[in-house]
Amino acid sequence: MREYNTLQWENTNGIAKITLNRPDAANSVNLEMAQELMHVAMVCDEDSSIRAVILTATGNMFCAGGDVPSFLAAGDNVGLLLKDVTACLHSANARFARMAAPLIVAINGTAAGAGFSLAVSGDIVIAAEKAKFTMAYTGIGASPDGGASIYLPRLIGLRRTQELMLTNRVLSAQEALDWGLLTKVVATEELMSEANALANKLASGPQMAHGQIKQLLLGSYSNSLETQLEIESRGIARCVSSPEGREGLLAFSEKRKPDFKSVK
Repeated sequence: MREYNTLQWENTNGIAKITLNRPDAANSVNLEMAQELMHVAMVCDEDSSIRAVILTATGNMFCAGGDVPSFLAAGDNVGLLLKDVTACLHSANARFARMAAPLIVAINGTAAGAGFSLAVSGDIVIAAEKAKFTMAYTGIGASPDGGASIYLPRLIGLRRTQELMLTNRVLSAQEALDWGLLTKVVATEELMSEANALANKLASGPQMAHGQIKQLLLGSYSNSLETQLEIESRGIARCVSSPEGREGLLAFSEKRKPDFKSVK
């Protein structure tokens, strides 16, 4: 397995764990981290043994956004650098969104800029009660990336998104939960135990059905009613016809818990 410099990587019992690991730089996204996120996202997408993915970070911050010192050092080539960084980061975003395994984001501290975008892109998003959230982009004269302009309007509506992006309002974890940006807020010391419990639960579930749910939700804002209904019809037929579907039906009829992980 490839060694990473800006990430920690684990893959145990069908659960992958990706940990942003630049704590001395507030886990900010430089080109190397963007490249490594792209690679690890491809691994998660390609490896069918991975049934759930946790994304978290070391240190006191989740991610401070882009690595401003590297942007400054690029001088007149900063535009080229940003296109390179976002090409890799957005490739990671797309693969996390389209892989079958659910993505659990466990936010251990402040998420700003691209860190905010990355945080809310999960299928399930858990935050420590100390976490804070801010777009921060316009503070350096930048506009959002990392999928923020897709995810935020869907999650919280246009007006609140406009406020966050234009004013850089800082949200507490509880405010972010109340607004609909998060799934759950937990005590800081309980964050990873909660994330691990959810990952184990999801990893025991039906992999094909999880992937189909993610695809349905991705298309729900852009497809016509008839198109979405057809995709639903084909999806449920494919899921129930699969070995996992047969196990689910049989377990229901036998009044027992299905064992999806053992199905081949």
